[in-house]
Amino acid sequence: MEERELHDIPTHCPVTGGALYVSELTCANSGITIRGKFRLPRITRLSKEQKEFLEVFLKSKGVISTVEKELNLSYPTVRARLDSMLDSMGLVPYKESTRAKLKTNDERKAILDDLEKGLISPAEAKARLKGA
Repeated sequence: MEERELHDIPTHCPVTGGALYVSELTCANSGITIRGKFRLPRITRLSKEQKEFLEVFLKSKGVISTVEKELNLSYPTVRARLDSMLDSMGLVPYKESTRAKLKTNDERKAILDDLEKGLISPAEAKARLKGA
């Protein structure tokens, strides 16, 4: 089975909006089917834009300066997008695991949007993201 024949896994019920789980896995080669209740991977929580950003981040081997160049983004914007991905996946960076989160995903997105529109400077965005 080719990759293009497969669809992305939906994460929410189109009728109720409730969370979904995987209940069946099938091997195209053997025809074997496994049934049960399987948790969706955290990565399925990411938006399409976040997944594309993650691909660039991984291809760059986590080197933020390379991500900046590839996507033509500033350092604070790259950091904000990384924070947004972590938030979407319910992950807390090691350095912040003992601190309370200062900004919600929506607040970070608003700061990122202001930065990209040129309404605030990178220094101001950094200060806002840190809660100063």
